[in-house]
Amino acid sequence: MGDYLNIGNAGFTAITKGLYVDKTDMISYINHTLGTTDKLTCVSRPRRFGKSFAAKMLCAYYDKSCDSEALFADYKIADDPSFRKYLNKYDVIYLDITWFISNADSPTGVKNIVKDIQADVIQELCAAYPNTQRQNTLPKMLSKITDETGNKFIIIIDEWDALFREMKENTALQEEYIHLLRGLFKSSGQTDKMIEAAYMTGILPIKKYGNQSAVSDFREYTMIAPRKLARYVGFTEDEVKVLCQQNQMNFTEMQHWYDGYTFSRLHSVYSPNSVMEAIKNEEFGSYWTRTETYESLRIYIELNEDGLKEAVIQMIGGASIEIDTGSFQNDMTNIRNRDDVLTLLVHLGYLAYDSTAKAVFIPNEEVRQEFLLAVKNGRHKEVARLIRNSDRLLEQTLNMEETAVAEAIEEAHSMGTSPLYYNNEQALRSIIRFAYISCIDEFLRIDELPSGKGYADIVFFPKKTSSMPLLLIELKWNQTDTGAIRQIKQNAYPQALADYGGDILLVGINYEERTKKHTCKIEKYQKKI
Repeated sequence: MGDYLNIGNAGFTAITKGLYVDKTDMISYINHTLGTTDKLTCVSRPRRFGKSFAAKMLCAYYDKSCDSEALFADYKIADDPSFRKYLNKYDVIYLDITWFISNADSPTGVKNIVKDIQADVIQELCAAYPNTQRQNTLPKMLSKITDETGNKFIIIIDEWDALFREMKENTALQEEYIHLLRGLFKSSGQTDKMIEAAYMTGILPIKKYGNQSAVSDFREYTMIAPRKLARYVGFTEDEVKVLCQQNQMNFTEMQHWYDGYTFSRLHSVYSPNSVMEAIKNEEFGSYWTRTETYESLRIYIELNEDGLKEAVIQMIGGASIEIDTGSFQNDMTNIRNRDDVLTLLVHLGYLAYDSTAKAVFIPNEEVRQEFLLAVKNGRHKEVARLIRNSDRLLEQTLNMEETAVAEAIEEAHSMGTSPLYYNNEQALRSIIRFAYISCIDEFLRIDELPSGKGYADIVFFPKKTSSMPLLLIELKWNQTDTGAIRQIKQNAYPQALADYGGDILLVGINYEERTKKHTCKIEKYQKKI
């Protein structure tokens, strides 16, 4: 048992001793790829989305230096027909690239990382196969062992793209690393001969890195297109419901804080680390985003790209923004337009992607708070001012200061929407939500709530601990604010909310497209006795 060759099952054993959600059936998928043309798998996910858990699980399952049958006996994979066929049958090479970077003893040491990786693994291979003559590169060493013994290897590389993310300017080191990967995975004859399977994890997709298609033979599963591995990206809704039931946690709150990632095959995916931390701490809050500073988000949303500021404002207000993900080069330096920034934020986990609508949005409360923190402390001072003004807007609404409310909405609309999309009804709705962002502290917002004879545009329900009135907001386009109030009454929206025992404020807002003016009407709802 070594540091890189056949590391054993201690890592996965430690994982299962804590709060663990069974994802072992993913092994069945990898088993079906062994020795085939699909044997090279790359999974890209954000930080803290279980990449290392999966890598250590695969090590424990395939590693021939240990006996893991009892470890997996109570999990899903044990019922799969392939379970015993491949259990602990292979030499497994495990490389954590972030470990090599963090343990480099100096800047000079970092430059030697690729050489060190090969030297360290070759040393362990020589100890395991003393009759095989030492070779000067890892691909040659593996090939030699296979020629002499017939043994094939499984290679697992965790955070494979760390060199590209953390050594952005060192192109020489990147090219050396690409050369190693090409030696392992690009030569079809040698790769098929010596490698039974490879599994790589990273944050970004891989196919456009560098000038060469270093690892183009890998099947990729990303945050844009996770395909059949979607249910392993995070926790599913059913898994979270079970966790909440087992640990006496409020499922609705869990959903509000950590749900929101969506894929074509799975429409409700939760941030796994955050769910676990909330359960362990018995408290909801921001956990995943604490694994990085908000600086990493702020840097990208402050880039001077056309329409980016407005897109961020609208997404904080709850909007989805259409994007084209095709131009993204899968790195953090070649950012050429707004769509590249938003696509990068999908891969980093700050945005969710709807593949059907081809649009991005902020997935949940945890990430929304990170966006608010980034813009409050960022370069876009006018956005920070709008957020600060939200407190005053709420106060003005409660005081029924109609002119002031209309002016505040108009300012938010002007700053938060590019001229191209200014006369867009959906953009206005998003701006309204953004302008009332302070309501999130004491209200639960529901959009298009079925009420009476129609749908209430925006309803802010006071939380149980709040003494605020319920706010029922109706938006009109090229009509009148009094018409908005009239529609609220005619459609019996307040009566449908009769179970709410507190006060209700009716807020009608109209936008006149020709003059670009906003007007507001506010009334207290008089309950019928």
